[in-house]
Amino acid sequence: MTAYPDTQLFIAGQWRPGSGGRRIAVTDPATSEVIGHVAHAEIADLDAALSAAERGFAVWRETGVFDRCRIMRRAADLMRERADGIARILTREQGKPLAEARGEVLAGADIIDWFAEEGRRAYGQIIPARTPGVTQLAVKLPVGPVAAFTPWNFPINQAVRKLSAALAAGCSIIVKAPEETPASPAELIRAFADAGVPAGVMNLVFGVPSEVSEYLIPHPVIRKISFTGSTPVGKHLAALAGQHMKRATMELGGHAPVIICADADMEKAIRLISGSKLRNAGQVCVSPTRFLVEDGVFDPFLSGFTAALQAAKQGNGMDEGVQIGPLANDRRVAALETLVADAVAQGARLMTGGKRIGNVGNFFPPTVLAEVPLSARIMTEEPFGPVAIVNRFSTLDDAIAEANRLPYGLASYAFTRSALTMQRLGLEIDAGMTTINHLGLALPEVPFGGVRDSGYGTEGGSEAIEAYLVTKFVTSMPG
Repeated sequence: MTAYPDTQLFIAGQWRPGSGGRRIAVTDPATSEVIGHVAHAEIADLDAALSAAERGFAVWRETGVFDRCRIMRRAADLMRERADGIARILTREQGKPLAEARGEVLAGADIIDWFAEEGRRAYGQIIPARTPGVTQLAVKLPVGPVAAFTPWNFPINQAVRKLSAALAAGCSIIVKAPEETPASPAELIRAFADAGVPAGVMNLVFGVPSEVSEYLIPHPVIRKISFTGSTPVGKHLAALAGQHMKRATMELGGHAPVIICADADMEKAIRLISGSKLRNAGQVCVSPTRFLVEDGVFDPFLSGFTAALQAAKQGNGMDEGVQIGPLANDRRVAALETLVADAVAQGARLMTGGKRIGNVGNFFPPTVLAEVPLSARIMTEEPFGPVAIVNRFSTLDDAIAEANRLPYGLASYAFTRSALTMQRLGLEIDAGMTTINHLGLALPEVPFGGVRDSGYGTEGGSEAIEAYLVTKFVTSMPG
């Protein structure tokens, strides 16, 4: 079995334990064994990180954009060179199959490359003046030190988006990474440090999430926050940021609808969407959850989709051929069992799965619930696991109404051959992202974000770097 490292804090260019000596155990979700420990940051450590970020910002903002780009691209190359080792660490602490973990590492390298180049194109503009001799400039400047809070489901992917955007813009950053999966984001930080990012520009801390966030966000050094996580926590942090007039990007929860029309290529739809449902054991903010299937194809879709999920090999992510690993922690297992039991009690049909597998590790099987009434909790609460709800619809208006019923608005999916239907779905589903007839989300070059209770701002595409820049107007004329 792959050796798993203990993880320290990274502050002012140095790896160090927490000043209080406290550590948090890290558990392998496939075996339930403690595999390592992560350092716990005290207030003194947070103060040190804040001081380092302030000094680092003064250095990094004056570093030329071409030099920043060069360093970042070297970090991307290091991630690719180290991909196999980092992937094994990621699988041990998070549980996802090794192939998915390696894919996350390599996708992270692509994100670094993308933002490195975007940093070179953070253009301002010259504004024509009304008065002869007057020059009017709109210039883009880094917003300042950033506090970023990242989740355990994609420990590299979510951290790398925030880290890369901040560094490309010329900001320093403090990353508060997840205690459940600390070693893989530490390897991301290590790649940047080894590539030549100056001391203090990036800092990595761990600890009690609420304590860290409530200390960092109000602090005058921090000028922007970026958070990925649950909607309730996101609302709390957004309110805290608002109290202190801090800019914020929020990527929150979802409950993604999937509309399957009668004219869809059913084989393709089942193949693509079952794979998406299984990804990271359904622990994905954009995971498809509410499958809305037109009456005429409901039975064949339900049968084919259920069979596809049942055929998936489940086990330890380190084992060959595994398609779905364990859930990240035992809290998710208990939550899913409760949601499934409630749905069945409300009249839903349980087609497959529904209960924990074994008593070692956090294994929960792919689960399909059919014809679930709106009264069931799972119809309003994000399952965040390998559970799919398959319900009927009669008209496209009905499907769109159900898709928009919840306050979430992150990802949405659809399958149809009709150009008119595609147009309606693309415009009328109230979500930040809609992908039709293929899986086209989360590429570095495209927007990634939600609306309503799923947050605001984007962490992908050309718009993503804007949240880390301020526009300053400078006007002058000869004296």
